[in-house]
Amino acid sequence: MSAAFPGGPAELVLTASIARRYYVDGKSKVEIADEFSVSRFKVARLISAARASGMVRIEIDYPGAIDIDLSGRLQRAYGLRHAVVVDTPDDDDVSMRRHLGEAAADLLAEIVTADDVLGLAWARSVGAMTAALTRLAAVPVVQLTGALAGPTVDDTSVDLVRQAARVSGGAAYFFHAPLIVPSAATARAMRKQPEIARAFARFGSVTKAVVGTGLWAPGQSTIYDAAEERDRALLTRMGACAEISGVVVDAEGKPVHAGLTERMIGITAAEMRAIPEVIAIAYGSAKAPAVRAALGSGFVRGLVTHTTLAAALLGG
Repeated sequence: MSAAFPGGPAELVLTASIARRYYVDGKSKVEIADEFSVSRFKVARLISAARASGMVRIEIDYPGAIDIDLSGRLQRAYGLRHAVVVDTPDDDDVSMRRHLGEAAADLLAEIVTADDVLGLAWARSVGAMTAALTRLAAVPVVQLTGALAGPTVDDTSVDLVRQAARVSGGAAYFFHAPLIVPSAATARAMRKQPEIARAFARFGSVTKAVVGTGLWAPGQSTIYDAAEERDRALLTRMGACAEISGVVVDAEGKPVHAGLTERMIGITAAEMRAIPEVIAIAYGSAKAPAVRAALGSGFVRGLVTHTTLAAALLGG
C-alpha cells in the first residue's frame, strides 16, 4: 500500500486517519480540518489521494436476496424503468415463482400510488405475486385476461384480481370467461357481455400492469400448451417466439396475429402498448429468447427475474 502512495510515512498515516474519519465516521471535511489543524482543501486532496492509491476501496453490496449489480446492469442494458433480479436457485420452478412473486409484490407495493390503476393478466407467476401481497395503495384492479384451466392451474384470473383488490381496498373489475374460446365470433360476442365489457372499458385507464412471459414452445408457455396443434403450428410458422400473457410476438417483439389470437378474451397488443408501465415476471433460463422478445416489443418496461436468466439476457 505504502509503495503505491505518493507521499511519505507521515502523510500516509495522516491520509489514513482522515479517510477513516470521513468514510467510516461520517465527519465533514470542515470538521476533519478543524480536528487535524489542516485546511479543508488539504483534507479534500488527501481524501482523493486515498481513493486514487487504493487505500480506500468502496463496494456497494446488499446482503439480501436481490442482486443489485445484475439489477442495475439489466435496467441500463434494456432501458427499463424497474429491474429486480433475485438471487435464487433455479432448479425448482415452484420455489422460483414464490421468490419472484415476493419480490414483485414488494416492488408493486413500493411503486403503485393512489393515482394508479392496476391491471393483472393471468400467469402462475402473477398468482405467486398476488399471494405474497400484504400492502398496496387503494387503487382499482382490472382483470386483463380470461382464465386458463388445467391440472397445474390453481388460481383463476378472477382470484388474482379479487386478492389484489382485497389488499388494496380498491374496486375490482373482473369477469368470468376462458382465455381461449372456440371461434372469433364467440370471442366477439363474449366481449359484449356486460361483465366483460365493463372490465375491458377500463383497459385504457390502466397505468401499471403485471404480466407473465412464456416461450412459444412445449412446456414453456401455458397458452402454447393449451392451444390446439394447428394453432401452435401456424403461429410457429408465422415466427411466434413469445407470448406476454396472451399477446404473441416474434423474436423482434412484433405482434403476431392469427386465428388463435382472435379467439382470446383478453388485452390486445395495442392496448398493452398503451399502458405506461408493464412489469413482466419471468423465470427459467430457457425463456431467455422470449424475454428478449418481450423487452424488445416496447410493451414491457419493468422486469422481475432471477440471476441465471438475467445473466443470459446480458449475454453472460
